Amino acid sequence: MDSSVPPRRRDRHGRGMRGPVAPPQVPLSATRADTFRDLVQDSVERLERRWPQLAEVDFHVLEVPESPEESVPLGVSLPAGRDRPARIVVYRRPVELRAKSRDERALLVHEVVVEQVADLLGLAPETQPLQQPPRA
Repeated sequence: MDSSVPPRRRDRHGRGMRGPVAPPQVPLSATRADTFRDLVQDSVERLERRWPQLAEVDFHVLEVPESPEESVPLGVSLPAGRDRPARIVVYRRPVELRAKSRDERALLVHEVVVEQVADLLGLAPETQPLQQPPRA
């Protein structure tokens, strides 16, 4: 027996080696942050179909706002500067804390993205093409 390969041992309860945690086709690396980014990206893609100028806007997801404020925002829009494009930031933790379920989180993410896009474009968030519910 090769000494570089450790021998297979039974676990301390005598049940033998454990199997894989999940089947190979299931992604184990999808974190909550990755899932949240996907929700934001889905909302952005839906809005870009109607508003092509959003392709020039940078969308970011941050955990929490950088500066403590009296009320915690769910997102913020920043107009374009001289050397940077316009930016929309969605804050993951405040959104997750306000949503009780996965579906509710998806709706809230979409609402936050719509509000920030409307603010950036100078539109009312109730504008019909903006306010489309996310598709499941």
